[in-house]
Amino acid sequence: MSSEDELIRRAQAGESDAFCLLAQAYERRIYSLAFHYCRDRQDAEDLSQEVWLKVYAALATFRNESTFYTWLRKITINCFLNHRRRRVRSFPWSRETTDDVTSRDYPIKQEGGATASLEIRLQNQLVVEKVMQALSSVTQQQRLIFLLKHQEGMTYEEIAKALDCSPGTVKKSVSRTVAKLREQLGVNEESENYISCAATGILR
Repeated sequence: MSSEDELIRRAQAGESDAFCLLAQAYERRIYSLAFHYCRDRQDAEDLSQEVWLKVYAALATFRNESTFYTWLRKITINCFLNHRRRRVRSFPWSRETTDDVTSRDYPIKQEGGATASLEIRLQNQLVVEKVMQALSSVTQQQRLIFLLKHQEGMTYEEIAKALDCSPGTVKKSVSRTVAKLREQLGVNEESENYISCAATGILR
């Protein structure tokens, strides 16, 4: 199988098959991020398609100054921000939708495979539903920042640079979202790591 660098080189030379292979490697991750961000399947599909169209158009500008995924993620974030601006301009009076998303939409990876007990599965499903409910109650900006921090593993400084705001603003946003998750999950002690593990385990 061709290496990623080879696929990039071939795609930049105009080979559509090579670009398709690149897209296949990351399309699920991009769609997952889009879906958790906008919480609507059709919007997530449209956003993902927009991302790949922009990636295809801009591929010639990729110079290996970062990893391909870091470059791809930057384009993805810009598409998300543009989507939000368009939404605000088109529907300035509207509130964000909060779809009825349940654990059925998020398959849980079970430790021990089929031997996992029914009790553990039910407990995990409750965590999924509470996390989804909590994330649906924050703004798209807060949700995006939380996803970039706890799903993508970006630093506060990296997120601040990507969103053109201060690291302090990013930290405050994450703190508020974590507080909402903590409230929904019934976690009394301040434990961002606990929230991170609970959330990212089902957001992948």
